[in-house]
Amino acid sequence: MSVTRPAIPERLGGEPAAHAPDQLNATAGRPDLARTRPEVTRGGPPTLRAGRLATAFLDWWHSSMRVRVITITLVLGLAFGLLLGSLLYQQIANGLVAQAVDSAQRDAAQQVALAQEAIDSIDRRDDAALTVAAHDLVLSMAGTNAELGRQVVLSPALDNERGGIVPAIAVGVSDDAVPAGLREALAAGPEDQQVVVVPVRMVDREEPVTSVVVGSRMSLLRAGAYDLVLVYPMVREQETLDLVRGLFVAAGMGLGILVGGLGWLATRLVTRPLERAAVVSRQLAAGHLDERLPVQGSDELAQLATSFNTMADSIQLRIRELRSLSQLQQRFVSDVSHELRTPLTTIRMAGEVLHAGRDDFPEPMARSAELLQQELDRFEELLTELLEISRFDSGAVTLERHREDMVRVVRSAVDGVQALARSLGTDVVVRLPDGDPLPTAMDGRRVARVLRNLLANAVEHGEHRPVTVTVAATAEAVSVCVRDRGIGMDEAQQERVFDRFWRADPSRQRTTGGTGLGLAIAVEDARVHGGWLQVSSAPGEGSCFRLVLPRNEAYVIAEAPPWRDPSSGAPLPDDEVPPLVLALANRKETS
Repeated sequence: MSVTRPAIPERLGGEPAAHAPDQLNATAGRPDLARTRPEVTRGGPPTLRAGRLATAFLDWWHSSMRVRVITITLVLGLAFGLLLGSLLYQQIANGLVAQAVDSAQRDAAQQVALAQEAIDSIDRRDDAALTVAAHDLVLSMAGTNAELGRQVVLSPALDNERGGIVPAIAVGVSDDAVPAGLREALAAGPEDQQVVVVPVRMVDREEPVTSVVVGSRMSLLRAGAYDLVLVYPMVREQETLDLVRGLFVAAGMGLGILVGGLGWLATRLVTRPLERAAVVSRQLAAGHLDERLPVQGSDELAQLATSFNTMADSIQLRIRELRSLSQLQQRFVSDVSHELRTPLTTIRMAGEVLHAGRDDFPEPMARSAELLQQELDRFEELLTELLEISRFDSGAVTLERHREDMVRVVRSAVDGVQALARSLGTDVVVRLPDGDPLPTAMDGRRVARVLRNLLANAVEHGEHRPVTVTVAATAEAVSVCVRDRGIGMDEAQQERVFDRFWRADPSRQRTTGGTGLGLAIAVEDARVHGGWLQVSSAPGEGSCFRLVLPRNEAYVIAEAPPWRDPSSGAPLPDDEVPPLVLALANRKETS
Protein backbone atom coordinates (compact mmCIF):
# COMPACT_ATOMS: atom_id res chain seq x y z
CA MET A 1 0.00 0.00 0.00
CA SER A 2 1.43 3.35 -1.01
CA VAL A 3 1.18 6.30 1.41
CA THR A 4 1.05 10.00 0.45
CA ARG A 5 2.01 12.85 2.78
CA PRO A 6 -0.78 15.06 4.19
CA ALA A 7 -1.60 18.61 3.20
CA ILE A 8 -1.32 20.55 6.49
CA PRO A 9 -3.55 23.61 7.09
CA GLU A 10 -2.28 27.06 7.93
CA ARG A 11 -2.90 26.73 11.67
CA LEU A 12 -4.12 24.33 14.34
CA GLY A 13 -7.45 25.13 15.91
CA GLY A 14 -8.97 27.01 12.91
CA GLU A 15 -12.12 26.49 10.87
CA PRO A 16 -12.33 23.54 8.44
CA ALA A 17 -11.27 24.27 4.90
CA ALA A 18 -12.19 22.42 1.72
CA HIS A 19 -9.31 20.67 -0.01
CA ALA A 20 -9.15 19.46 -3.56
CA PRO A 21 -7.78 15.98 -4.24
CA ASP A 22 -4.55 17.31 -5.65
CA GLN A 23 -4.07 19.27 -2.41
CA LEU A 24 -4.54 16.16 -0.33
CA ASN A 25 -1.66 14.41 -2.10
CA ALA A 26 0.66 17.38 -1.79
CA THR A 27 3.73 17.49 0.42
CA ALA A 28 3.00 18.46 4.01
CA GLY A 29 3.23 22.22 4.53
CA ARG A 30 4.43 24.20 7.56
CA PRO A 31 1.59 25.04 10.00
CA ASP A 32 1.25 28.38 11.71
CA LEU A 33 0.33 27.46 15.27
CA ALA A 34 -0.02 31.05 16.51
CA ARG A 35 -3.40 32.34 17.58
CA THR A 36 -5.20 34.58 15.14
CA ARG A 37 -4.99 38.23 16.26
CA PRO A 38 -8.17 40.27 16.10
CA GLU A 39 -8.20 43.02 13.55
CA VAL A 40 -7.99 46.52 15.02
CA THR A 41 -9.59 49.40 13.22
CA ARG A 42 -7.63 52.57 13.85
CA GLY A 43 -9.10 55.94 13.16
CA GLY A 44 -6.78 58.39 11.47
CA PRO A 45 -5.89 61.24 13.84
CA PRO A 46 -6.20 64.82 12.68
CA THR A 47 -3.24 66.19 10.76
CA LEU A 48 -2.48 68.80 13.39
CA ARG A 49 -2.46 66.27 16.20
CA ALA A 50 -0.26 63.94 14.17
CA GLY A 51 2.17 66.80 13.54
CA ARG A 52 2.33 67.59 17.25
CA LEU A 53 2.90 63.95 18.10
CA ALA A 54 5.65 63.70 15.48
CA THR A 55 7.30 66.85 16.81
CA ALA A 56 7.07 65.58 20.39
CA PHE A 57 8.56 62.24 19.35
CA LEU A 58 11.45 63.91 17.52
CA ASP A 59 12.09 66.18 20.50
CA TRP A 60 12.09 63.16 22.79
CA TRP A 61 14.29 61.20 20.38
CA HIS A 62 16.89 63.95 20.10
CA SER A 63 16.77 64.91 23.77
CA SER A 64 19.23 62.27 24.98
CA MET A 65 21.80 59.95 23.49
CA ARG A 66 20.99 57.46 26.25
CA VAL A 67 17.38 57.31 25.06
CA ARG A 68 18.45 56.64 21.48
CA VAL A 69 20.99 53.96 22.37
CA ILE A 70 18.67 52.10 24.77
CA THR A 71 15.77 52.28 22.30
CA ILE A 72 17.82 51.05 19.35
CA THR A 73 19.42 48.28 21.43
CA LEU A 74 16.05 47.19 22.78
CA VAL A 75 14.40 47.19 19.35
CA LEU A 76 17.22 45.24 17.73
CA GLY A 77 17.39 42.78 20.62
CA LEU A 78 13.64 42.18 20.59
CA ALA A 79 13.64 41.86 16.79
CA PHE A 80 16.42 39.28 16.96
CA GLY A 81 14.68 37.44 19.80
CA LEU A 82 11.37 37.49 17.92
CA LEU A 83 13.00 36.14 14.76
CA LEU A 84 14.87 33.41 16.64
CA GLY A 85 11.81 32.52 18.70
CA SER A 86 9.64 32.31 15.59
CA LEU A 87 12.10 30.00 13.88
CA LEU A 88 12.38 27.75 16.94
CA TYR A 89 8.63 27.76 17.42
CA GLN A 90 8.03 26.74 13.83
CA GLN A 91 10.62 23.99 14.11
CA ILE A 92 8.94 22.65 17.23
CA ALA A 93 5.51 22.90 15.62
CA ASN A 94 6.65 21.14 12.46
CA GLY A 95 8.27 18.41 14.55
CA LEU A 96 5.13 17.83 16.59
CA VAL A 97 2.93 17.76 13.50
CA ALA A 98 5.28 15.42 11.66
CA GLN A 99 5.46 13.11 14.67
CA ALA A 100 1.67 13.10 15.05
CA VAL A 101 1.15 12.37 11.34
CA ASP A 102 3.68 9.55 11.31
CA SER A 103 2.18 7.94 14.42
CA ALA A 104 -1.33 8.31 13.02
CA GLN A 105 -0.39 6.70 9.72
CA ARG A 106 1.19 3.67 11.38
CA ASP A 107 -1.70 3.22 13.78
CA ALA A 108 -4.29 3.72 11.02
CA ALA A 109 -2.65 1.08 8.81
CA GLN A 110 -2.70 -1.40 11.69
CA GLN A 111 -6.32 -0.59 12.60
CA VAL A 112 -7.51 -0.93 9.01
CA ALA A 113 -5.82 -4.32 8.67
CA LEU A 114 -7.37 -5.56 11.90
CA ALA A 115 -10.78 -4.21 10.92
CA GLN A 116 -10.67 -5.84 7.51
CA GLU A 117 -9.65 -9.14 9.09
CA ALA A 118 -12.50 -8.90 11.59
CA ILE A 119 -15.06 -8.20 8.87
CA ASP A 120 -13.80 -11.04 6.70
CA SER A 121 -14.14 -13.51 9.58
CA ILE A 122 -17.85 -12.89 10.21
CA ASP A 123 -19.94 -16.10 9.85
CA ARG A 124 -23.30 -14.48 9.22
CA ARG A 125 -23.48 -12.47 6.02
CA ASP A 126 -26.95 -10.97 6.31
CA ASP A 127 -27.45 -7.21 6.50
CA ALA A 128 -28.35 -7.09 10.18
CA ALA A 129 -25.35 -9.13 11.29
CA LEU A 130 -23.07 -7.10 9.08
CA THR A 131 -24.42 -3.82 10.52
CA VAL A 132 -24.00 -5.02 14.10
CA ALA A 133 -20.47 -6.20 13.40
CA ALA A 134 -19.53 -2.91 11.78
CA HIS A 135 -20.98 -0.96 14.71
CA ASP A 136 -19.09 -3.04 17.26
CA LEU A 137 -15.93 -2.70 15.25
CA VAL A 138 -16.18 1.11 15.16
CA LEU A 139 -16.88 1.30 18.92
CA SER A 140 -13.89 -0.87 19.67
CA MET A 141 -11.61 1.32 17.57
CA ALA A 142 -12.76 4.67 19.02
CA GLY A 143 -11.29 6.29 22.13
CA THR A 144 -13.35 7.58 25.03
CA ASN A 145 -12.70 11.30 24.35
CA ALA A 146 -10.70 13.65 22.18
CA GLU A 147 -7.73 13.64 24.54
CA LEU A 148 -7.41 9.85 24.90
CA GLY A 149 -7.70 8.40 21.43
CA ARG A 150 -8.89 8.22 17.91
CA GLN A 151 -12.35 9.00 16.60
CA VAL A 152 -13.83 6.84 13.85
CA VAL A 153 -16.12 7.41 10.89
CA LEU A 154 -17.26 4.50 8.69
CA SER A 155 -19.33 5.56 5.67
CA PRO A 156 -20.13 4.22 2.20
CA ALA A 157 -17.58 5.20 -0.42
CA LEU A 158 -18.54 7.73 -3.04
CA ASP A 159 -18.30 5.02 -5.71
CA ASN A 160 -20.32 2.43 -3.71
CA GLU A 161 -23.17 1.27 -5.97
CA ARG A 162 -24.85 -1.18 -3.56
CA GLY A 163 -27.10 1.38 -1.86
CA GLY A 164 -25.38 1.67 1.52
CA ILE A 165 -26.44 -1.62 3.13
CA VAL A 166 -24.58 -0.62 6.29
CA PRO A 167 -25.44 2.99 7.23
CA ALA A 168 -22.72 5.50 8.07
CA ILE A 169 -21.37 5.13 11.61
CA ALA A 170 -19.48 7.93 13.45
CA VAL A 171 -18.07 7.97 16.97
CA GLY A 172 -16.82 11.24 18.50
CA VAL A 173 -17.41 13.22 15.33
CA SER A 174 -20.21 13.69 12.84
CA ASP A 175 -20.21 12.05 9.43
CA ASP A 176 -20.12 15.41 7.68
CA ALA A 177 -16.93 16.35 9.59
CA VAL A 178 -14.90 14.33 7.12
CA PRO A 179 -13.47 16.70 4.48
CA ALA A 180 -15.09 16.16 1.09
CA GLY A 181 -11.70 16.35 -0.55
CA LEU A 182 -10.51 13.38 1.47
CA ARG A 183 -13.39 11.23 0.28
CA GLU A 184 -12.84 12.31 -3.31
CA ALA A 185 -9.16 11.41 -3.00
CA LEU A 186 -10.10 7.95 -1.69
CA ALA A 187 -12.44 7.50 -4.64
CA ALA A 188 -9.67 8.49 -7.03
CA GLY A 189 -6.99 6.33 -5.35
CA PRO A 190 -8.61 3.61 -3.24
CA GLU A 191 -5.34 1.75 -2.79
CA ASP A 192 -3.61 4.71 -1.17
CA GLN A 193 -3.87 5.95 2.38
CA GLN A 194 -4.97 9.61 2.38
CA VAL A 195 -3.85 11.91 5.17
CA VAL A 196 -4.78 15.51 5.93
CA VAL A 197 -4.40 17.79 8.96
CA VAL A 198 -7.50 19.95 9.39
CA PRO A 199 -9.63 21.40 12.19
CA VAL A 200 -12.42 18.94 13.05
CA ARG A 201 -15.50 19.65 15.16
CA MET A 202 -15.78 17.07 17.96
CA VAL A 203 -19.01 16.01 19.58
CA ASP A 204 -17.86 16.93 23.09
CA ARG A 205 -16.21 20.25 22.18
CA GLU A 206 -17.54 23.58 21.00
CA GLU A 207 -14.41 24.67 19.21
CA PRO A 208 -12.86 22.69 16.36
CA VAL A 209 -9.76 20.68 17.24
CA THR A 210 -6.88 20.40 14.82
CA SER A 211 -6.56 16.73 14.01
CA VAL A 212 -4.75 14.25 11.80
CA VAL A 213 -7.40 12.67 9.57
CA VAL A 214 -6.40 9.36 7.93
CA GLY A 215 -8.68 7.82 5.34
CA SER A 216 -8.48 4.25 4.01
CA ARG A 217 -10.63 2.04 1.81
CA MET A 218 -12.02 -1.29 3.11
CA SER A 219 -14.59 -3.79 1.90
CA LEU A 220 -17.65 -4.88 3.92
CA LEU A 221 -18.33 -8.08 2.02
CA ARG A 222 -21.71 -7.84 0.26
CA ALA A 223 -22.08 -4.16 1.36
CA GLY A 224 -19.33 -3.08 -0.99
CA ALA A 225 -16.58 -0.45 -0.58
CA TYR A 226 -16.56 1.73 2.55
CA ASP A 227 -14.34 4.59 3.68
CA LEU A 228 -12.82 4.11 7.13
CA VAL A 229 -11.70 7.53 8.41
CA LEU A 230 -9.70 7.69 11.63
CA VAL A 231 -9.46 11.10 13.34
CA TYR A 232 -6.51 11.67 15.71
CA PRO A 233 -7.06 14.92 17.69
CA MET A 234 -3.86 16.88 18.34
CA VAL A 235 -4.98 18.13 21.73
CA ARG A 236 -1.79 17.28 23.57
CA GLU A 237 0.32 18.72 20.76
CA GLN A 238 -1.64 21.96 20.91
CA GLU A 239 -1.20 22.11 24.68
CA THR A 240 2.51 21.57 24.21
CA LEU A 241 2.67 24.40 21.67
CA ASP A 242 0.71 26.69 24.01
CA LEU A 243 3.20 25.92 26.77
CA VAL A 244 6.12 26.58 24.42
CA ARG A 245 4.51 29.83 23.28
CA GLY A 246 4.11 30.98 26.88
CA LEU A 247 7.72 30.12 27.63
CA PHE A 248 8.86 32.03 24.54
CA VAL A 249 6.80 35.07 25.54
CA ALA A 250 8.25 35.00 29.05
CA ALA A 251 11.75 34.55 27.62
CA GLY A 252 11.14 37.47 25.24
CA MET A 253 10.07 39.73 28.09
CA GLY A 254 13.09 38.68 30.10
CA LEU A 255 15.30 39.28 27.08
CA GLY A 256 13.81 42.74 26.63
CA ILE A 257 14.46 43.61 30.28
CA LEU A 258 17.99 42.20 30.05
CA VAL A 259 18.81 44.04 26.82
CA GLY A 260 17.31 47.28 28.14
CA GLY A 261 19.29 46.96 31.36
CA LEU A 262 22.51 46.24 29.51
CA GLY A 263 21.87 49.18 27.17
CA TRP A 264 21.20 51.48 30.12
CA LEU A 265 24.36 50.28 31.89
CA ALA A 266 26.50 50.64 28.76
CA THR A 267 25.21 54.12 27.96
CA ARG A 268 25.59 55.17 31.58
CA LEU A 269 29.27 54.25 31.46
CA VAL A 270 29.66 56.48 28.38
CA THR A 271 27.22 59.30 29.02
CA ARG A 272 28.13 60.04 32.64
CA PRO A 273 31.60 61.35 31.69
CA LEU A 274 30.02 63.25 28.78
CA GLU A 275 27.41 64.79 31.08
CA ARG A 276 30.17 65.75 33.50
CA ALA A 277 32.10 67.28 30.59
CA ALA A 278 29.01 69.28 29.60
CA VAL A 279 28.61 70.57 33.17
CA VAL A 280 32.27 71.57 33.39
CA SER A 281 32.03 73.24 29.96
CA ARG A 282 29.10 75.35 31.12
CA GLN A 283 30.99 76.27 34.27
CA LEU A 284 34.01 77.29 32.20
CA ALA A 285 31.75 79.37 29.96
CA ALA A 286 30.31 81.03 33.06
CA GLY A 287 33.80 82.11 34.11
CA HIS A 288 34.77 79.35 36.55
CA LEU A 289 38.11 78.69 34.91
CA ASP A 290 39.43 76.38 37.65
CA GLU A 291 36.91 73.60 36.93
CA ARG A 292 38.40 70.37 35.54
CA LEU A 293 37.26 66.86 34.66
CA PRO A 294 38.34 63.95 36.90
CA VAL A 295 40.65 61.49 35.10
CA GLN A 296 40.13 57.83 36.00
CA GLY A 297 41.96 55.00 34.30
CA SER A 298 43.58 55.11 30.89
CA ASP A 299 40.76 54.28 28.49
CA GLU A 300 39.33 56.49 25.73
CA LEU A 301 37.17 58.48 28.16
CA ALA A 302 40.18 59.13 30.36
CA GLN A 303 42.09 60.34 27.30
CA LEU A 304 39.16 62.62 26.47
CA ALA A 305 39.17 64.04 30.02
CA THR A 306 42.93 64.60 29.84
CA SER A 307 42.63 66.41 26.51
CA PHE A 308 39.75 68.48 27.84
CA ASN A 309 41.72 69.50 30.92
CA THR A 310 44.72 70.40 28.76
CA MET A 311 42.50 72.57 26.60
CA ALA A 312 40.98 74.21 29.69
CA ASP A 313 44.45 74.96 31.07
CA SER A 314 45.46 76.54 27.78
CA ILE A 315 42.27 78.61 27.63
CA GLN A 316 42.68 79.72 31.24
CA LEU A 317 46.29 80.76 30.63
CA ARG A 318 45.33 82.61 27.46
CA ILE A 319 42.42 84.40 29.16
CA ARG A 320 44.64 85.46 32.02
CA GLU A 321 47.18 86.82 29.54
CA LEU A 322 44.51 88.68 27.62
CA ARG A 323 42.95 89.96 30.83
CA SER A 324 46.31 91.18 32.05
CA LEU A 325 47.02 92.79 28.70
CA SER A 326 43.58 94.41 28.66
CA GLN A 327 44.11 95.77 32.15
CA LEU A 328 47.48 97.16 31.12
CA GLN A 329 45.94 98.80 28.06
CA GLN A 330 43.11 100.28 30.09
CA ARG A 331 45.51 101.56 32.72
CA PHE A 332 47.78 102.97 30.02
CA VAL A 333 44.92 104.81 28.33
CA SER A 334 43.62 106.10 31.64
CA ASP A 335 47.07 107.17 32.89
CA VAL A 336 48.04 108.81 29.62
CA SER A 337 44.72 110.64 29.44
CA HIS A 338 45.10 111.91 33.00
CA GLU A 339 48.74 112.80 32.54
CA LEU A 340 47.98 114.77 29.38
CA ARG A 341 45.36 116.83 31.17
CA THR A 342 47.91 119.08 32.90
CA PRO A 343 50.09 119.95 29.86
CA LEU A 344 46.95 120.27 27.74
CA THR A 345 45.55 122.82 30.19
CA THR A 346 48.77 124.82 29.97
CA ILE A 347 48.85 124.62 26.18
CA ARG A 348 45.18 125.62 26.00
CA MET A 349 45.79 128.68 28.18
CA ALA A 350 48.69 129.72 25.92
CA GLY A 351 46.64 128.96 22.83
CA GLU A 352 43.72 131.07 24.04
CA VAL A 353 46.09 133.99 24.63
CA LEU A 354 47.45 133.62 21.11
CA HIS A 355 43.97 133.19 19.68
CA ALA A 356 42.71 136.30 21.48
CA GLY A 357 45.56 138.41 20.07
CA ARG A 358 45.53 136.97 16.52
CA ASP A 359 44.31 140.28 15.06
CA ASP A 360 47.65 141.86 15.93
CA PHE A 361 49.61 139.09 14.17
CA PRO A 362 50.57 138.89 10.52
CA GLU A 363 48.23 136.79 8.39
CA PRO A 364 50.23 133.51 8.48
CA MET A 365 50.65 133.71 12.27
CA ALA A 366 46.96 134.57 12.79
CA ARG A 367 45.95 131.55 10.71
CA SER A 368 48.31 129.35 12.73
CA ALA A 369 46.72 130.58 15.97
CA GLU A 370 43.25 129.60 14.64
CA LEU A 371 44.45 126.13 13.58
CA LEU A 372 46.10 125.68 16.96
CA GLN A 373 42.83 126.49 18.72
CA GLN A 374 40.86 124.03 16.55
CA GLU A 375 43.32 121.21 17.11
CA LEU A 376 43.37 121.88 20.84
CA ASP A 377 39.57 121.55 20.88
CA ARG A 378 39.79 118.24 18.99
CA PHE A 379 42.61 117.02 21.24
CA GLU A 380 40.63 117.82 24.37
CA GLU A 381 37.58 116.01 22.93
CA LEU A 382 39.75 112.96 22.23
CA LEU A 383 41.09 112.94 25.80
CA THR A 384 37.57 113.25 27.19
CA GLU A 385 36.36 110.30 25.13
CA LEU A 386 39.40 108.21 26.02
CA LEU A 387 38.68 108.78 29.69
CA GLU A 388 35.06 107.80 29.13
CA ILE A 389 36.08 104.61 27.33
CA SER A 390 38.46 103.74 30.18
CA ARG A 391 35.58 104.13 32.64
CA PHE A 392 33.46 101.70 30.61
CA ASP A 393 36.32 99.21 30.45
CA SER A 394 36.95 99.37 34.17
CA GLY A 395 33.25 99.22 35.08
CA ALA A 396 33.44 102.56 36.87
CA VAL A 397 30.59 104.23 34.96
CA THR A 398 28.18 106.15 37.16
CA LEU A 399 24.64 106.29 35.82
CA GLU A 400 22.54 109.13 37.20
CA ARG A 401 18.99 108.21 36.24
CA HIS A 402 16.07 110.58 36.58
CA ARG A 403 12.58 110.75 35.13
CA GLU A 404 13.17 112.98 32.12
CA ASP A 405 11.10 113.79 29.07
CA MET A 406 12.52 112.02 26.00
CA VAL A 407 10.83 114.54 23.70
CA ARG A 408 12.67 117.41 25.35
CA VAL A 409 16.00 115.55 25.13
CA VAL A 410 15.44 114.85 21.42
CA ARG A 411 14.56 118.47 20.69
CA SER A 412 17.66 119.64 22.58
CA ALA A 413 19.89 117.31 20.57
CA VAL A 414 18.34 118.47 17.30
CA ASP A 415 18.89 122.09 18.24
CA GLY A 416 22.53 121.28 18.95
CA VAL A 417 23.20 120.17 15.35
CA GLN A 418 21.07 122.76 13.55
CA ALA A 419 24.07 125.00 12.91
CA LEU A 420 25.96 122.13 11.27
CA ALA A 421 22.87 121.12 9.29
CA ARG A 422 22.35 124.65 7.97
CA SER A 423 26.01 124.92 6.95
CA LEU A 424 25.64 121.71 4.90
CA GLY A 425 22.19 122.55 3.56
CA THR A 426 20.51 119.61 5.30
CA ASP A 427 17.00 119.69 6.74
CA VAL A 428 16.37 117.85 10.02
CA VAL A 429 12.76 116.65 10.28
CA VAL A 430 11.46 115.62 13.72
CA ARG A 431 8.44 113.31 14.02
CA LEU A 432 7.02 113.03 17.53
CA PRO A 433 4.12 110.95 18.85
CA ASP A 434 0.91 112.70 19.77
CA GLY A 435 -0.01 113.14 23.39
CA ASP A 436 1.77 113.91 26.64
CA PRO A 437 5.54 113.99 27.23
CA LEU A 438 7.40 110.70 27.44
CA PRO A 439 8.94 110.46 30.93
CA THR A 440 11.75 107.91 30.90
CA ALA A 441 14.14 106.77 33.62
CA MET A 442 17.49 107.74 32.07
CA ASP A 443 20.69 109.69 32.39
CA GLY A 444 19.72 112.66 30.22
CA ARG A 445 23.31 113.78 29.67
CA ARG A 446 24.36 110.41 28.23
CA VAL A 447 21.25 109.96 26.10
CA ALA A 448 21.63 113.49 24.71
CA ARG A 449 25.26 112.68 23.85
CA VAL A 450 24.15 109.56 21.99
CA LEU A 451 21.54 111.49 20.00
CA ARG A 452 23.94 114.35 19.16
CA ASN A 453 26.46 111.83 17.86
CA LEU A 454 23.87 110.06 15.72
CA LEU A 455 22.53 113.34 14.35
CA ALA A 456 26.00 114.72 13.58
CA ASN A 457 26.89 111.52 11.69
CA ALA A 458 23.59 111.57 9.80
CA VAL A 459 24.08 115.20 8.73
CA GLU A 460 27.73 114.56 7.84
CA HIS A 461 26.99 111.47 5.71
CA GLY A 462 23.53 112.45 4.46
CA GLU A 463 24.69 113.91 1.14
CA HIS A 464 22.70 117.11 1.83
CA ARG A 465 19.44 115.14 1.88
CA PRO A 466 16.87 115.45 4.70
CA VAL A 467 17.51 113.64 8.00
CA THR A 468 14.47 112.27 9.84
CA VAL A 469 14.27 111.81 13.62
CA THR A 470 11.30 109.63 14.67
CA VAL A 471 10.24 109.01 18.27
CA ALA A 472 7.91 106.15 19.22
CA ALA A 473 6.89 104.85 22.62
CA THR A 474 4.89 102.24 24.49
CA ALA A 475 4.24 101.87 28.19
CA GLU A 476 7.42 99.79 28.54
CA ALA A 477 9.96 101.31 26.12
CA VAL A 478 10.82 104.25 23.88
CA SER A 479 12.66 104.22 20.54
CA VAL A 480 14.39 106.99 18.61
CA CYS A 481 15.26 106.41 14.94
CA VAL A 482 17.72 108.69 13.12
CA ARG A 483 17.48 108.04 9.38
CA ASP A 484 19.57 109.65 6.66
CA ARG A 485 19.44 109.14 2.91
CA GLY A 486 23.13 109.27 2.17
CA ILE A 487 25.75 106.83 0.95
CA GLY A 488 24.78 103.97 3.28
CA MET A 489 26.89 100.99 4.37
CA ASP A 490 27.25 97.37 3.34
CA GLU A 491 27.01 94.43 5.76
CA ALA A 492 30.74 94.31 6.49
CA GLN A 493 30.75 98.01 7.39
CA GLN A 494 27.66 97.60 9.59
CA GLU A 495 29.43 94.89 11.59
CA ARG A 496 32.31 97.27 12.38
CA VAL A 497 30.46 100.56 12.71
CA PHE A 498 30.55 100.43 16.53
CA ASP A 499 34.24 99.49 16.71
CA ARG A 500 36.64 101.98 18.29
CA PHE A 501 38.55 104.31 15.95
CA TRP A 502 36.82 102.87 12.88
CA ARG A 503 35.46 104.96 10.01
CA ALA A 504 33.54 103.75 6.99
CA ASP A 505 35.80 105.82 4.70
CA PRO A 506 38.95 107.06 6.45
CA SER A 507 40.01 109.08 3.41
CA ARG A 508 36.68 110.92 3.13
CA GLN A 509 36.84 114.62 3.98
CA ARG A 510 34.93 115.33 7.17
CA THR A 511 33.38 118.60 8.21
CA THR A 512 33.16 117.95 11.93
CA GLY A 513 36.42 116.14 12.53
CA GLY A 514 35.71 113.32 15.01
CA THR A 515 37.77 110.81 16.94
CA GLY A 516 36.23 107.50 15.86
CA LEU A 517 35.01 106.83 19.40
CA GLY A 518 31.58 108.44 19.26
CA LEU A 519 29.56 105.37 18.25
CA ALA A 520 31.62 103.09 20.51
CA ILE A 521 30.70 105.31 23.47
CA ALA A 522 27.10 105.63 22.26
CA VAL A 523 26.55 101.84 22.18
CA GLU A 524 28.00 101.57 25.70
CA ASP A 525 25.69 104.34 26.91
CA ALA A 526 22.74 102.41 25.50
CA ARG A 527 23.94 99.20 27.13
CA VAL A 528 24.28 100.67 30.63
CA HIS A 529 20.67 101.87 30.29
CA GLY A 530 19.58 98.26 29.55
CA GLY A 531 18.80 99.21 25.95
CA TRP A 532 20.11 98.69 22.43
CA LEU A 533 21.69 100.86 19.75
CA GLN A 534 21.30 99.25 16.32
CA VAL A 535 21.96 100.08 12.70
CA SER A 536 20.27 99.12 9.45
CA SER A 537 21.73 100.30 6.18
CA ALA A 538 22.16 99.55 2.48
CA PRO A 539 24.60 101.11 0.00
CA GLY A 540 23.00 104.05 -1.78
CA GLU A 541 19.89 103.99 0.43
CA GLY A 542 21.19 105.64 3.58
CA SER A 543 21.36 104.42 7.16
CA CYS A 544 19.02 104.19 10.12
CA PHE A 545 20.32 104.14 13.69
CA ARG A 546 17.75 103.07 16.28
CA LEU A 547 18.06 103.68 20.03
CA VAL A 548 15.66 101.58 22.13
CA LEU A 549 15.52 102.12 25.92
CA PRO A 550 13.27 100.76 28.66
CA ARG A 551 11.20 103.47 30.31
CA ASN A 552 11.43 101.82 33.74
CA GLU A 553 14.80 101.33 35.37
CA ALA A 554 13.64 98.01 36.84
CA TYR A 555 13.75 96.40 33.39
CA VAL A 556 16.28 95.75 30.66
CA ILE A 557 15.74 94.68 27.06
CA ALA A 558 17.03 91.10 27.05
CA GLU A 559 17.26 90.47 23.29
CA ALA A 560 18.09 92.58 20.26
CA PRO A 561 14.87 94.11 18.86
CA PRO A 562 14.06 92.90 15.33
CA TRP A 563 14.02 95.12 12.26
CA ARG A 564 11.20 93.11 10.66
CA ASP A 565 7.79 92.00 11.82
CA PRO A 566 8.19 88.42 13.17
CA SER A 567 4.85 87.29 11.70
CA SER A 568 4.81 88.91 8.26
CA GLY A 569 8.50 89.58 7.68
CA ALA A 570 7.78 93.13 6.57
CA PRO A 571 10.13 95.96 7.69
CA LEU A 572 8.94 97.68 10.84
CA PRO A 573 8.16 101.40 10.45
CA ASP A 574 10.21 103.93 12.39
CA ASP A 575 7.15 105.23 14.26
CA GLU A 576 6.54 101.85 15.97
CA VAL A 577 8.44 100.34 18.87
CA PRO A 578 9.65 96.88 17.78
CA PRO A 579 8.58 93.74 19.67
CA LEU A 580 10.69 93.46 22.81
CA VAL A 581 11.72 90.80 25.32
CA LEU A 582 11.92 92.49 28.72
CA ALA A 583 13.75 91.10 31.73
CA LEU A 584 14.24 92.30 35.25
CA ALA A 585 17.39 94.27 35.85
CA ASN A 586 18.75 91.34 37.90
CA ARG A 587 18.36 89.16 34.73
CA LYS A 588 15.42 87.14 35.96
CA GLU A 589 13.04 86.53 33.12
CA THR A 590 9.70 88.23 33.05
CA SER A 591 6.99 88.64 30.50
